[in-house]
Amino acid sequence: MDRESDDVLALVGPRLRALRRERGITLADLAAVTGVSESTLSRLESGLRRATLELLLPLARTYNVPLDDLVGAPRTGDPRIHLKPIRRFGMIFVPLSRRPGGTQAFKMIIPARPEPLEPTPQTHEGFEWLYVLNGRLRLLLGERDVTMSPGEAAEFDTHVPHWLGSADGGAVELLILFGPQGTRAHLRTSPDPGGDPPDAV
Repeated sequence: MDRESDDVLALVGPRLRALRRERGITLADLAAVTGVSESTLSRLESGLRRATLELLLPLARTYNVPLDDLVGAPRTGDPRIHLKPIRRFGMIFVPLSRRPGGTQAFKMIIPARPEPLEPTPQTHEGFEWLYVLNGRLRLLLGERDVTMSPGEAAEFDTHVPHWLGSADGGAVELLILFGPQGTRAHLRTSPDPGGDPPDAV
């Protein structure tokens, strides 16, 4: 392997550590989600384990970033975002941003159902903003039960128990923004139920 390739691989570990810390994920959490052992992940981040495609692919999927971002490959200049839908909890999340860390943008689709789902309010760290594109959204936020129509937006502290669903059984499409903790709760692991919720924003 040439020196340039060695230099690129030497930077993978620090980049992975920085990305994990930005997302607020522990090595134990990452190991549980990717199936890669905690010790292997630690050695990979510290540069004691050489990065391989087998190790980087599950990390790229977990962080929801292009593989090129993990290895620091130069951009080709193509500004297009290649949309890859993620299915979780009976909903579809379409990533609209690809920058590691920070606030992430998604198009969220709640499919039509003959019978509405039973609400299961959840809490986690962070803050969310949403905008209804199509359909009628039911938003449960603490003690509030709100129906939102296309063109309406909401923002709230996610320490408050919340749940999103269809108000009438029809499909709902919305744009949603949330930070690293929200991304993790919605797309990766079970949300943290801890703490007394503050007042709704």
